[in-house]
Amino acid sequence: MSSEADLDLDTHLDEVIEQPTWSRWVIIGGTLLAVLLIGGVAGMFVTRAVDDPASTATPARDSVEVGFAQDMSTHHLQAVTMSGIARDRTTDPEIKQLAFDIERTQLEQVGRMKGWLMLWDQPEQAIGAPMKWMTEPMSGHDGMSMAPQSVSPSGGALMPGMATDTELTKLRSLSGRAFDVYFLQLMLRHHQGGTSMAQYASQHSNLPALKALVNSILASQGAEMDQMKLMLTGRGAQPLP
Repeated sequence: MSSEADLDLDTHLDEVIEQPTWSRWVIIGGTLLAVLLIGGVAGMFVTRAVDDPASTATPARDSVEVGFAQDMSTHHLQAVTMSGIARDRTTDPEIKQLAFDIERTQLEQVGRMKGWLMLWDQPEQAIGAPMKWMTEPMSGHDGMSMAPQSVSPSGGALMPGMATDTELTKLRSLSGRAFDVYFLQLMLRHHQGGTSMAQYASQHSNLPALKALVNSILASQGAEMDQMKLMLTGRGAQPLP
């Protein structure tokens, strides 16, 4: 079902590719909004549909499930923002396609998580500092130890892999190959941080719907991380240290 929907969406985009620029992005923006709404409906349906008692109990405000849904939604939305910048600035078709794929996939996943939060009667964003649901150190990507909370140079609390305001400003200032390389470097690090968060949540939750979402995140981001590493190598660059 998912592959057929992806094919229909790609066909639709091909049909509008010759439209004027403003018209094309209005259509694409509407398509991405529809993906977000569909994800939200799916999130509510999956949560209601599973009969396992562990999936029907409402998670507490300070639970792993609520914290993960809140923080991963915020984490994903930064990836969507960076992908939107890439679509607007790059002239590389490979970068444009990657950015669109990330937008589409992560908006659908955000929709699912916001659907859960609505059902659980919880706010869409955590109150206070992020990552309070992580009470133990987590193993980062490639087995490296990661603290539950990272801090930006300006002192603001960030989640693993997220870009700082300074890094986003730099990204917006670049163009050409320099932009493409820096986008890939930031997005690769972003995916690595998100993967570690997802793995931690899966290890500390018994909610079947959350575990299913984590599997989806690991599959999509794992493939994209492999792709970005190859793209960086092809452009004579390396991941961020």
